[in-house]
Amino acid sequence: MIGSILFEPLLPISIITALAAAAFVMVALSLWRGLPGWWWRGLGAFVVLAALMGPVLQRESRAPLSDIVFLLSDETASQDLGVRKTQTEQALTTLTARLESRGNTEVRQLRIGDASDDGGTAMMNALSEALKAEPLNRVAGIIAVTDGLVHDLDQAPDLPAPLHVLRTGESTDWDRKLTVKNAPAFAILGEPIMLTLRIDDVGQGPDAVNAPLEISVDGGTPQSFTIPLGVDMEVPVTLPHGGRNVLQFTVPIAEGELTDRNNSAIVQINGVRDRLRVLLVSGEPHPGGRTWRNLLKSDSSVDLVHFTILRPPAKQDGVPVNELSLIAFPTRELFLEKIEDFDLIIFDRYKRRGILPALYLDNIVEYVRGGGAVLFSAGPDFATAQSLYRSTLSEIIPAGPSALVIDQPFVPQVSDLGGRHPVTAGLQDGSEWGEWLRLIDVVPDRGQVIMTGAGERPLLVLDRVGDGRVALLASDQAWLWARGYDGGGPQLELLRRLAHWMMGEPDLEEEALWAEANGQRMRVIRRSLQDDVGEVTIEAPDGALVTLPLVETQPGQFEATFDGPDMGLYRLTNGDHQAVIGLGPAAPKEFANVVTDASGLEPIVASMRGGILAVEEGVPSIRNVRAGRPAAGRGWIGITPRDAFETLSLTRTPLLPGWLVLLILSGFIVGGWLREGRQ
Repeated sequence: MIGSILFEPLLPISIITALAAAAFVMVALSLWRGLPGWWWRGLGAFVVLAALMGPVLQRESRAPLSDIVFLLSDETASQDLGVRKTQTEQALTTLTARLESRGNTEVRQLRIGDASDDGGTAMMNALSEALKAEPLNRVAGIIAVTDGLVHDLDQAPDLPAPLHVLRTGESTDWDRKLTVKNAPAFAILGEPIMLTLRIDDVGQGPDAVNAPLEISVDGGTPQSFTIPLGVDMEVPVTLPHGGRNVLQFTVPIAEGELTDRNNSAIVQINGVRDRLRVLLVSGEPHPGGRTWRNLLKSDSSVDLVHFTILRPPAKQDGVPVNELSLIAFPTRELFLEKIEDFDLIIFDRYKRRGILPALYLDNIVEYVRGGGAVLFSAGPDFATAQSLYRSTLSEIIPAGPSALVIDQPFVPQVSDLGGRHPVTAGLQDGSEWGEWLRLIDVVPDRGQVIMTGAGERPLLVLDRVGDGRVALLASDQAWLWARGYDGGGPQLELLRRLAHWMMGEPDLEEEALWAEANGQRMRVIRRSLQDDVGEVTIEAPDGALVTLPLVETQPGQFEATFDGPDMGLYRLTNGDHQAVIGLGPAAPKEFANVVTDASGLEPIVASMRGGILAVEEGVPSIRNVRAGRPAAGRGWIGITPRDAFETLSLTRTPLLPGWLVLLILSGFIVGGWLREGRQ
């Protein structure tokens, strides 16, 4: 039971102060005039003023509350290195026993794991949330057992009590780490990119000057280099193919270092073409000629060279050559000297007119077999004796004309195979397309028919010749969709996909295996024209093998999901198809620095005069210290008892009730009157 006197003024303090001043003047005047009852009047005025102040006797019934000590346990990945985990467990056991033996002390143990999204050790955020759940006037101390590698120091709260850090690890620890300082998301094929690498020895490491470095692409055979330690090195890298390239940089583990988790880094860079060079050769003008030109010119990554053959060599009209506004068709330059500079050649309603000698046509065949791409957009001339098929180009054209031209309306349809092919998959999607008005009847020799026309005749045929690709569109009516005839259709998307498939874009490969990462989970995707692709084998970074079935989720696409247990490079295999993917960040924050270092915590610890001690020197004893005093010393740490309490009951009794004031005041008035009357 605790008692105290409180004041509850009946009037504002300013008025009471004014009344006190007036009473003092009256008493002083009575004294100056020699009135014998001046001190009776003064006592009466004092009683009135005291009553106006409202004195109250307050009695509290209190129950003492225990002190709270937070015990933070760092259980992130870096705490598993060396002897840190053992040190942490021993320190926690000892500290918990000592705190519980003190009496009137509660221990709040807070275990801190790895933060999501590669956030590292988020100790300060966890401490802030824990402090919000407890009365701050009960917190007597905070003890953190950690390696000191905290990654959210900017989130540190205002501490109500001393913070002590017990640093795990050993003074002889050292580690070698690899850092990739810049890694672009995209790079141009054929052009070297400069990656800045750095290898550092941290801690009490050997006196080494150089370190070995291995670089591999897509899990292939690594190339070995030797680079100096502690120096930023620029390494030129040229991507071997388009699409995702997985580069792995590895420093072999050295004897005695803490871990090899930061000895490697995985960088995933998408290879893109700088400019796609397209040669468009048009025969006689027709409404669809502008369709091809507009499509290719709308793509900023395409360099288009377009020639329309208006004047064949045999044409004789009597106009002097020097008065012609047209230029001669540079056949030798385009089809002999610079043909390899083009990624795609398009023949739009072109026929043999004596402009391209047989030698040039042979060169086009070799261009395709060597990795080039040719698209034939057929018109009525394709069915005549002047057809390009009636030349050596028949070696690469996947279908020959039957000499029949079908001039009747028909609605293009995606074939069953086309429903699985990435060029046409999902295009129709149940919607009705507009009609085309002409179809050249062709008989496929090879290749894949992915679209059909009138009477289910082949409309779009794709084929691979050697390392190159060939497409035959057996109609010149695609422009009707662009004009919206009969409702139109996906002309732009179809021709865009077709052109990019021919140029070897990885996203449009009909037989492909790849994976997409989301944290430690990967989504394995297998695209195929087959009805069944079997299982995928996943090889983890430690060499463990896992086999998963691939389930068809949509026509031509099979998927599986897998949660990778470790960060690193995973290899995927399905039949003859292979892929690699890196899980986890390129440089995990938790392993960016693994040598124990609590220097970053020093300003926070010093704010409440706490201490930083090494666990390898022993678990410190615990003492009581007064607030504001040094809370740590050699071999000991201190907590501040808070003497907090809970009020169970409260009673308030007025010290000058009205009747008592009236009685006392009446006595003083009567006493003063009698004193003055006797005088």
